[in-house]
Formats: sequence, structure tokens, C-alpha cells
Amino acid sequence: MSWHDSGANRETTRGMPLQSKGSFMIATKESHTGGCQCGAVRFRVTELGRPSFCHCRMCQKAFGATGGALVTAKAFTWTRGAPKYFQSSKAIKRGFCADCGTPLTFEYEGGIDIAIPTFDKAGEIAPVIQLSPEAALPWAAGISSLPGYPAEERERREAWMQSIQSNQHPDHDTDVWPAKVWPSKS
Repeated sequence: MSWHDSGANRETTRGMPLQSKGSFMIATKESHTGGCQCGAVRFRVTELGRPSFCHCRMCQKAFGATGGALVTAKAFTWTRGAPKYFQSSKAIKRGFCADCGTPLTFEYEGGIDIAIPTFDKAGEIAPVIQLSPEAALPWAAGISSLPGYPAEERERREAWMQSIQSNQHPDHDTDVWPAKVWPSKS
């Protein structure tokens, strides 16, 4: 794996140099916002560090996925609510929304990484390095080659998606967000 080093910023986060890969800049000083799925917890970051994808087993379990896409936040503030925490190891605590369960942070002595998918414009923050690739689930690399729904099933799914009412917070800041809590089915 080769890296194109912009040379603009050689600080380190979690022991790795901040670099750029292709057209993706890692260190930025523009404002980025985001939050959990229900909107109870929102944040603003004005300086990003290195974005990564971690395959370790703790990230797999914390995200309920093949791993976790995270970016170091250097200038960070909670703008609505605050996460609840789980101490996933002696050195790491993970923040999540107590209302909807969205994984939000990976916090360690001297730093905080934010889950990339929780940013309002998550597509603008692409991981540039894999962490713990040896722990990757053996089938994860082949996901992008799996077939999609057949055309007839895709049409039914699109119709179903149009019929549901999403209670997900929009991908932008709001003055108020009335989180709807669905009654539990006993």
C-alpha cells in the first residue's frame, strides 16, 4: 500500500501520521456536523484528523458491523445532548446515544474519534487506512461483489420504502427535534 504524503501536516493520531491519499484530504479545518439517528445527540467538529476503518473485534461488536469507520476529531463539541458511555477496554470508552443506540465515539487518553457514518455529510470523509486488517471477517472483502435485488424485488422494496415514515433525524442541524419513541411490543 503506498501513500501520497501531502507534507502539509505531519501530526500523528493514534501513532499514525496524518496524510492524504489521492484526492481525499485528511486534516481539515472546516466545520462538520452530525449526530445520532434520533437527533437526541448532535455534534460539531471544526478540525478533522485521520479517517480510518478498524476491523478489530471490539469495533465489529460496537458497531454491529464488519468494523468501524472513524475519524479523529481535534476541535469538537456536543451541540445537543451527550452520549452515554461503555468502557470497552481499560484504555477505551465508546460513546453512544442512550435513546436510539447509535455508536458515536471511540475515546482514548488524549483523543476522540467520531464514527464517520454519523456525520451529516459522511460521504465526504473517506477512510484512508485500515486498522487491524488481520481481524477482518473473512467474507467482508467480498460484500461489494454480491448481487443486488432482482429487478422485480427491487420494485417491491422501493414501493415499501416509500410507504414507511422515517423518524430519523435529517442530515443537518435543527433547532428542535421531537424524537418519537415507538411503544414496545410485549
